[in-house]
Amino acid sequence: MGYTSYVAVGDSFTEGLNDPVVNGPAVGEVPRYRGWADRVAERLAQLEPEFRYANLAVRGKLIDQIAEEQVPRAVELKPDLISFCAGGNDLLRPGSDPDRMAKKLAGAVRQLRSTGADVVLFTGMDPRDTPIMRRVRGKFAIFFMHVRSISDLYGCHLVDIWSMQSLRDWRAWSEDRLHLNADGHRLVAARMLDVLAVPSDDDWRMAWPPRERVDPRIKRREDAQWLREHLGPWIGRRIRGRSSGDGLDPKRPDLTRLP
Repeated sequence: MGYTSYVAVGDSFTEGLNDPVVNGPAVGEVPRYRGWADRVAERLAQLEPEFRYANLAVRGKLIDQIAEEQVPRAVELKPDLISFCAGGNDLLRPGSDPDRMAKKLAGAVRQLRSTGADVVLFTGMDPRDTPIMRRVRGKFAIFFMHVRSISDLYGCHLVDIWSMQSLRDWRAWSEDRLHLNADGHRLVAARMLDVLAVPSDDDWRMAWPPRERVDPRIKRREDAQWLREHLGPWIGRRIRGRSSGDGLDPKRPDLTRLP
């Protein structure tokens, strides 16, 4: 079907980190990001002259915050299409419960589907290739199986990030190893458009060209640098009860036409 309006709900993944707008203005001291949701909206706008788009996602948000702050706004906007991806920040926190998270997700999906909108849900990336995070792989898998079940139960579309082999290459990721780069966001956009049966110029099944073998010593230095510059500060913010999204507003809070 042709969509006339789309609302994206979620955290940094949906906000678009780290896919900066080329030559785009910053909002205060915060750079503007594009991301897969913007790319999907741009494609849908090519097919529907009156198309409007809102992106309510804010980096660092937990599933409870998304359900309580963004979902009611998405319901209020009454779009044709809603994407809802949440849970990644929760799963990285000690003591998080994927079963409780799934109940919160199911309640939010019921609200969204009650509007009559098509809803798109997402599994996340398999963390087996990421140091530290691979230790909680089982918790990730349990939650994403819940996402699959909720998608089936409520008649949602499902974008299965877990199965995307093209994202298992580090060339699709930014230096922090937690957020996609522009290439990664482009692949996710292609996958969502494929799920919606909308033609796209990109192929999410793409195979990356071979890479030269990396010296194990260099790899260990890179891992140590990642722990020091990215994971350490992330853990520090969590210990202090801070979030990278504190004080930030959604980049597109209302349904508006794209330029």
